Amino acid sequence: MLMRPHLLIAPLLLASLVLLAPSSAISEDEPVSVEQARRQELQVLREVADLALLPPRLNTSPLPEYALKNLGYGMTIGIAQTPSGRIYNAWIGGEDGPKAYMLVNHSDDDGQTWSEPDLVIDSRAAHLPIPRSVIVGNLWTDPLGRLWVFFDQTMNHFDGRGGLWCTRCDKPDADKLEWTTPERIWHGSMLNKPIVNSKGEWLLFAQLLQSNGIGPFSAGVFPELDSLRGASILVSTDEGKTWTRRGGVKMPNPNWMEHRAIEREDGSLWMLVRTTKGAMLTISQDGGKSWSTPDFPAGIKHPAARFFLEKLKSGRWLLVKHGKTIDNHEGRSHLSAWLSDDEGKTWQGGLMLDERRGVSYPDGFQADDGSIYISYDWQRGSKGHVNLAKFTEADILAGTLVSKDSRLKHPIIRPGKLNPELYEDKAQK
Repeated sequence: MLMRPHLLIAPLLLASLVLLAPSSAISEDEPVSVEQARRQELQVLREVADLALLPPRLNTSPLPEYALKNLGYGMTIGIAQTPSGRIYNAWIGGEDGPKAYMLVNHSDDDGQTWSEPDLVIDSRAAHLPIPRSVIVGNLWTDPLGRLWVFFDQTMNHFDGRGGLWCTRCDKPDADKLEWTTPERIWHGSMLNKPIVNSKGEWLLFAQLLQSNGIGPFSAGVFPELDSLRGASILVSTDEGKTWTRRGGVKMPNPNWMEHRAIEREDGSLWMLVRTTKGAMLTISQDGGKSWSTPDFPAGIKHPAARFFLEKLKSGRWLLVKHGKTIDNHEGRSHLSAWLSDDEGKTWQGGLMLDERRGVSYPDGFQADDGSIYISYDWQRGSKGHVNLAKFTEADILAGTLVSKDSRLKHPIIRPGKLNPELYEDKAQK
């Protein structure tokens, strides 16, 4: 996602929002100075931002309103597999902006076919003075086999504070899914899965943007959070009951951070972070408390876009990035998979997952049998396709599919408003 202002707010917004302020805040009988007016404006905006602190509603019966045929956008968020093999997929509907919301569906046949949405988290409401959105997050199956849905809730794409929330399904293979009450973990948001380190700690990669906010919130209503902005690590030592911020790093050329780390054999964390100039590398020797000065990783070039980084069961590292080669790219095209045997010093392979322009936002997991699954989107605004690639380490090293069950560009979702011909054909049949 690009960090761009959304000019959705009318010029008289603050005048209308002042109705939300305490009646005693402004007196018609007393003159108001410019400084007082400024403080009042910021106070009203802060109170509007508090609308994102209200618990979101989980829509577990989203049909027919959110049926695939009725959707008009598709931006991939994440993919995860349960211990019994069911695969869950999450994506964003609406837009890459303030009108965004999250959807989740599943597959019981190894990703060959997919259900209609099982869960929708849509915080939009017509009566709100500014749009409230759910726009980033991910899915994660924890070591106990429980499925987590992480998501943000914020005003107007980003209000300067945001909010990282989660809900969990403890029996994700059941016919009837039950979800825990949403809980707010911290500020900001996250986009890449947690990891479990060698100490058994769960590390979650939370981003609090190095920005005052978007649109009217660019005025800056949360200055007390400035010291926390950047790419942070949240830690849980009690299997997700509580999360504590351990540390973080501010980035040069800040963007959406979308960071993820791998734990090296010596216990240090090797972390890539998105910036406007591409992916940058920073290392922590103390479990995430402090970080080295960010720099560009040797031999890796990637645009301002999401990547996928994972330590595989073989011990190799997997990187899914843009580019025909590891050290080059042509923007958001040529999504390719690479392996490292030496903790990121060199990379081999180069399996081309999708060569088209407009492919982006890979996420994935490795199954027990070693198969690797990657979801990504293509032309999210004009086509809204979310696709699946299934392949193996052997495929990556060969640079082509050599495993019998591997497949590329397999459909997960196709929004009906962008692909009406698919649903017209079904109706005729």
